[in-house]
Amino acid sequence: FAAQRHVLTYMEDAVSQLLENREDISQYGIARFFTEYFNSVRQGTHILFREFSFVQATPHNRASFLRTFWRCFRTVGKNGGKYSSICCYLLTAQEYHCLLQLLCPDFPMELTQKAARIVLMDDAMDCLMSFSDFLFAFQIQFYYSEFLESVAAIYQDLLAGKNPNTVIVPTSSSGQYRQRQPPNDCNPVEGVEASLFYQCLESLCDRSKYSCPPSALVKEMLSSAQRMTFYGFLMALAKDQGINRALGALPDKGDLFLDPAMDEELEKLVAQVSGLSVSGPASSSRETATLPVRNSPRINSPWKPLHHRRKMDAESEGSNEETDSSEN
Repeated sequence: FAAQRHVLTYMEDAVSQLLENREDISQYGIARFFTEYFNSVRQGTHILFREFSFVQATPHNRASFLRTFWRCFRTVGKNGGKYSSICCYLLTAQEYHCLLQLLCPDFPMELTQKAARIVLMDDAMDCLMSFSDFLFAFQIQFYYSEFLESVAAIYQDLLAGKNPNTVIVPTSSSGQYRQRQPPNDCNPVEGVEASLFYQCLESLCDRSKYSCPPSALVKEMLSSAQRMTFYGFLMALAKDQGINRALGALPDKGDLFLDPAMDEELEKLVAQVSGLSVSGPASSSRETATLPVRNSPRINSPWKPLHHRRKMDAESEGSNEETDSSEN
């Protein structure tokens, strides 16, 4: 159970943060620190503002990051102003990458580009994408990154007529794996035989140490086609709601812009900030601007993310003051 749930990973991270922030933690006790840390792990807020190596370290961390990205930026896919299910904002891969870096500053551009390539296929990488299209493609690319790397190798070997059983499954615990050129899907009528492709993927899932989509769903997906291209397969994975439900990080596409609990909290936070900005003196704007964030009951992250967040807030507020003074 401990290995399956990656308990050792979280214990090592908790102890590391305890040692790094022992002076601050000593003010209220070690027991409370561990309680807050593992509460944040349970709630999925422990990945906020953390380094990429930690964000992708466990399946739970990856699912938490996906859920957090959706909840923070789902309004990008809504009509401006009042909530609506009509998608109106389209962004480029670079712009989506900027959003990802707000949650994980060192998030690699390569993963963002791979997710965008699932949506755009052979189109230029600077084309615009809807939030829902990018999100579900990003979910597949990020959560199943090692699996997809092996799938690309199998696909290339099948195209070349080689034995795919010789493909080496990535085994690096850091998630850094050998780079491959993306398969060439220029001719959509080509590809590989779907039944043979599935046999290879089934064998891959049986021996892989990393997360893989449910083989039954993959079989159902491939059984409806005679031939399959690599990016056709990735797009099918991204659109399959059964795989989305099995992963459990995001809601169904029809409910993507519905989150009543978050909407209620956002409305309370906006009202709180509005009240402070109206009633508070201009000279105390720096102090009042940070109060809602620090008092929010949803932020139960470990000390390291909180420290980074406060530093970012201070830098942001300082830049705003400089802008205001320059305008005056």
